Amino acid sequence: MKKITFLIAFFTLITSCGVKQAKNNLTSGNYDATIDIAISNLRSNKDKKGNQDYVYLLEEAFAKAKERDLNTITFLTKENNPSNLEKIFNTYMALNDRQEKIKPLLPLKLLNEGRNAIFPFDNYNDQIISSKNALSAYLYTNAKSLMLTKNKMNYRRVYDDLAYLAKINPNYKDVGKMMDEAQFKGTDFVIVYTKNASNMIIPAQLQNDLLDFKSYKLNDKWTVFHSAKQKDINYDYGMLINFISILVSPEQIKEREFIKERQVVDGQKKQVDANGNVVLDRQGKPIMIDNLVNATVKIYEVRQFKSCQITAKVDYVDNKTNQSLDSFPITSDFVFENIYSTYKGDRRAADTNYYAYFDKKVVPFPTSEQMVYDTGEDLKAKINSVITRNQFRKQ
Repeated sequence: MKKITFLIAFFTLITSCGVKQAKNNLTSGNYDATIDIAISNLRSNKDKKGNQDYVYLLEEAFAKAKERDLNTITFLTKENNPSNLEKIFNTYMALNDRQEKIKPLLPLKLLNEGRNAIFPFDNYNDQIISSKNALSAYLYTNAKSLMLTKNKMNYRRVYDDLAYLAKINPNYKDVGKMMDEAQFKGTDFVIVYTKNASNMIIPAQLQNDLLDFKSYKLNDKWTVFHSAKQKDINYDYGMLINFISILVSPEQIKEREFIKERQVVDGQKKQVDANGNVVLDRQGKPIMIDNLVNATVKIYEVRQFKSCQITAKVDYVDNKTNQSLDSFPITSDFVFENIYSTYKGDRRAADTNYYAYFDKKVVPFPTSEQMVYDTGEDLKAKINSVITRNQFRKQ
């Protein structure tokens, strides 16, 4: 009985909160929010007596939203401003969509008044088609005009406007062809090339990887990078990856021998007191303790080491003015290191995290070319970061 009472109280609280929120939206002029809350609660049980508040709220919110929207359309139409056409079309769509959301719930009964809630629906098909056609014609004509301006930002605006036009009115005239043209003319094309100012040959694989912009994932809607010039493309920007220096250290082998000593546990022994007597527990059994012994180990360690450092610079150039836009120095390092050891004595005297070196062996040194290539992987990541953080044009 207590559980049932609790559940009733819980659902009553939830319902009252929903009604309160719907009322607050209504008084704030958020009519569609009120409608959404009411529909959500009525969908499961529209005839439930406890849902009567939602029916009243839905009826009132619908009437007020419809009146507001029709007044907005009247005002915008009287202004006779082509820029209002999108708002007019969207408002007619909102009027129609609102009706379609409510229709599945009808009829909705108002029990205390003995009547059905009133929702004066209208057919907006003609107005939707008319406003859509007017908006389509405006967007198309405006796009044609903007395409004559020879301005990249205008081309981008044309593309977005035509994409919207294609969404509301598919296959409208030659919109698809115009979008392709607008995207091409609105795109910043960047030619990227490398220059080797160091005294070392760059591995061909590294140079190819640095110019493989598919792996960079840098191309976006309005910026395209090329590593080789393509016919019929005027490049807006250039990006030069200039290798300033490539330093590879000699192969180094360092040896050292050292001794480690420490106390280690070597089994257990009986605990004795100061007089040498065995200490017993309450049950009369000998107490066992760790048997600590001094362990010593002589370690012979070999360290293989080789390093590479690449210093480069990324330069941005405006190809129209041939002026430098910005320059970003980059340094990347790569270290090859292998440590292995042998020992004599008790290995337990060594630190436990040192044991791994006992299992290693000598390995061949990487070639200088491989070192440069491995360093280039880090260099590539840093170049990617530079380009990502420093766009050629504010989008």
